Amino acid sequence: MSSKKIQSALISVYYKDGLAPIVELLHNNGVKLYSTGGTQTFIEEMGIPVTAVEDLTSYPSIFGGRVKTLHPKVFGGILYRRDNEGDVQTAAQFEIPSIDLVIVDLYPFEETVASGASEDDIIEKIDIGGISLIRGAAKNFNDVLIVSSRTQYAEVLGLLQAKDGATDLADRKRFAMLAFGVSSHYDTAIHAYFSGNTTDIYDFKSLPNQSLRYGENPHQSATFYGDLNALFEKLNGKELSYNNLVDVDACITLLDEFTETSFVIIKHTNACGVASAATVQQAYLNAFACDTISAFGGVLATNGEVDAAAAEAMNSLFFEILIAPSFTEEALTILKTKKNRILLKRNEVAFGKKMFKTLLNGVLEQDKDLSTETAAQMRTVTEKAPTESELKALEFALKVCKHTKSNTIILAKEGQLLASGVGQTSRVDALKQAIEKAAEFGFDLNGSVMASDAFFPFPDCVEIAHKAGISAVVQPGGSIKDKDSIAYCDANGLAMVMTGVRHFKH
Repeated sequence: MSSKKIQSALISVYYKDGLAPIVELLHNNGVKLYSTGGTQTFIEEMGIPVTAVEDLTSYPSIFGGRVKTLHPKVFGGILYRRDNEGDVQTAAQFEIPSIDLVIVDLYPFEETVASGASEDDIIEKIDIGGISLIRGAAKNFNDVLIVSSRTQYAEVLGLLQAKDGATDLADRKRFAMLAFGVSSHYDTAIHAYFSGNTTDIYDFKSLPNQSLRYGENPHQSATFYGDLNALFEKLNGKELSYNNLVDVDACITLLDEFTETSFVIIKHTNACGVASAATVQQAYLNAFACDTISAFGGVLATNGEVDAAAAEAMNSLFFEILIAPSFTEEALTILKTKKNRILLKRNEVAFGKKMFKTLLNGVLEQDKDLSTETAAQMRTVTEKAPTESELKALEFALKVCKHTKSNTIILAKEGQLLASGVGQTSRVDALKQAIEKAAEFGFDLNGSVMASDAFFPFPDCVEIAHKAGISAVVQPGGSIKDKDSIAYCDANGLAMVMTGVRHFKH
């Protein structure tokens, strides 16, 4: 029979919260309990009998607690096969009791790393006995139920209550699956520590997850793996969708380029409005002016507190999401008048430095593009150098440029995006698109600047830019025909700087 009544259990946990109801249920069902250290004390203080593992093994805890459960009487009791006559005889010969349930969690390795503890303290939080108990019990799921994390306490309590202290094979196999996920994540975190990549996600399947309504389109299913609650406090609105999350990522990664008060409006991962100003209200108004059509249904973010003035300014716009580090009560009262509008209060959470993308029959990994060139990295290659105001505008334009789909051209003035050409198959088309959009929304490009994500293979772009009134250009350089673009600029009074860094974004 796949259904088995639990008769004995080994409990050895670091965190005790939520454990007491399970212990009480097991005791009331006549289950024999084995335990170690602090868990043994916890159970005894509940007035429930428990056998110390040391009494089972006839061996004390040694090496400062490094070795407690690593003994044949413990692992034999977990691993022997109840339907194998040879195993049963061996268990009887060596007086090894059966252990039907193992409840164990692991030393808090990730938490210890995050606390900034010393290397000695971190190494001591590499669990050996616990991880071995998890793997052993999960391997023998035919006979043993493994509870490998405190996050599973509520589920296992409900299961044992519903089935009167018994488990089915499907139950045990499911918890074994969860256990190997815990084990995999734990080992991945240790590997990440030793390799120096503690904020990057390699083992995403073991992260907290939530099913989304659907994926990029309604016929696609989707799941998000990660802890959104650590990153955001949702103050209003419906659940985030797949496309929402993609745009939120684009929004905050662009916003994080700015230290001054700034506002970003994203549509389909590209910026349709970016501005920096003295107040959130003015930054929003300047960003919105860039493209008042595309902002409809967009994702908005600011790095300043949203007050009543800013909330009033944006309240008439239909937008999906607004992200900010804080909101005044007056602002929330205004913004919550739209019940589906998602308001996210952002917390400070460190992001990883790697990117992963499924492709063909494998996965691509690369470093994130963390290079942002300032005026100090801009080399003037023309006779005319940019003015101080133009340099600030070029810095601003380049920040937007690196977060915009290639081929891209960004037109800006100091503190404001004027227009962008996005995802075009030629740089000339991207520039023409940007110029056309700027005109559509009433911007005078005279004295504005242009940023390009890659070099100009021909001088056609600087010629078109010059005729539109653009006065300064930033590009990476590197074309065999750079001299042609430089010559055109010199002949027509344009300033051009090169960074030597390309910012493709596909």
